[in-house]
Amino acid sequence: MKFNSDIVIGLEIHCELATKSKLFCGCARSGSNEPNSRTCPTCLGHPGSKPVLNKKAVEFAIKLALATNSKITKELIFSRKSYFYPDMAKNYQISQYEIPLATEGSIKLGSGKEISLTRIHMEEDPAALVHPSGMRESKFVLVDYNRSGDPLVEVVTNPDMTSPEEARDFMNQLITILQYLEIFDINNCIIKADANISIKESGYIRAEIKNVTGFKDIERALKYEVARQKEEVKEGKTLKQETRAWDSEKGITFSLRTKETEADYGYIVDPDLVKIDLTKEWISEIKKNMPELAHEKLAKFTKQHGLTEEMARIISKDKELAEMFEAVSTAIDPELAAKWIRRELTRVLNYNKKKLNETGIKDIHMIDLLKLIEENKITETTAQRIIEKLVESSFDIKEYVKKQGLEAVSDVRGLEKLCKEAIDEAPKAVEEYSSGKEKALNFVVGIVMKKTKGKAKPDEVNKILKDLIK
Repeated sequence: MKFNSDIVIGLEIHCELATKSKLFCGCARSGSNEPNSRTCPTCLGHPGSKPVLNKKAVEFAIKLALATNSKITKELIFSRKSYFYPDMAKNYQISQYEIPLATEGSIKLGSGKEISLTRIHMEEDPAALVHPSGMRESKFVLVDYNRSGDPLVEVVTNPDMTSPEEARDFMNQLITILQYLEIFDINNCIIKADANISIKESGYIRAEIKNVTGFKDIERALKYEVARQKEEVKEGKTLKQETRAWDSEKGITFSLRTKETEADYGYIVDPDLVKIDLTKEWISEIKKNMPELAHEKLAKFTKQHGLTEEMARIISKDKELAEMFEAVSTAIDPELAAKWIRRELTRVLNYNKKKLNETGIKDIHMIDLLKLIEENKITETTAQRIIEKLVESSFDIKEYVKKQGLEAVSDVRGLEKLCKEAIDEAPKAVEEYSSGKEKALNFVVGIVMKKTKGKAKPDEVNKILKDLIK
């Protein structure tokens, strides 16, 4: 393959599927964290044990293939990837090699650039290896087989990315797709990447960085590796194709071994698993139940609702917020709905470290709140306080506003009286404003807002004060 860019990057991303059980046995995929407590003869590779394929995992994998416009195979075939290492008790991993689940898909970056996919295939996760003193310093390794046999999809890209930033963006786009499909839970599913990277100066001699977790770490590891490779070439060293590990704490990669070739794994078709026909009828049924994806919502939000592309992109990245916006914008001005869902709702969720589904906030709450703003019945300051309370517990907003006396103060005569009092109380600020310091008026506005307990509209107060001072 010929390359033209200074940096060439390809990713192999392993995504754990949010099924209840493992890929080839009935053990729970999540639950007890006590080491080796979620295991059985099958996932431990005991003689005579036989794997049975998890149908739900196949359905989830097909959803991802459809979402990336991949070409799906007609037959599902599993192979044995043979290697001798403690993370696989049976000395081979059940994976796919000769015929992957899907090929020829693509994922679009935020810039619009399309990254093509070589393949999407299914495989079981190996066990977790625990190095008590770190990978290089530990004198022994502990093995936890709880994770062994968990269902994974591996997404393999072509070497289309030309910067660490593009690699990070690709990971973000993929995670958005996975969450929209509801086949991945960011709180208890693992996602990790092997990154292949080479530079022009070395003649594109590739290094693979294994098992990088976290989107920031993908970018950090690749930036370090680019700098390392360039420095070694500058020093006259000859790079070799190798596998390296990423040390997140030290921010460096280090060599593990020379890179294996596919032939080293001795793939054979697994004799314990029969071929499974992926019928057009089954795939059509799965496709029919697929949700609208983020890029489709993005297009809808800009064309139908008139949002800016930036605002539409931010809202569409979060499935829950996107669905709420669609519901709220049927009753409220879309621009106002977008502003409050994107800024204020997101603000209080982030502050309380909660997701929308962890609160009692429903579409109707946002509609009632924003309708009161539209009708000038409450100020935005009051609305901000209400939404902060909604995160803690849900309640009837209209009733709450009435009981608490939070209706906006709009009596002009009453406001004039309070504005005159504020002017008398802040002669210095009034003098500074009169001499040309516009910002000084904010202090006087603040006094009025305090007197009305935030129920007056700042722009109305501003206008009255300016007229009185003149």
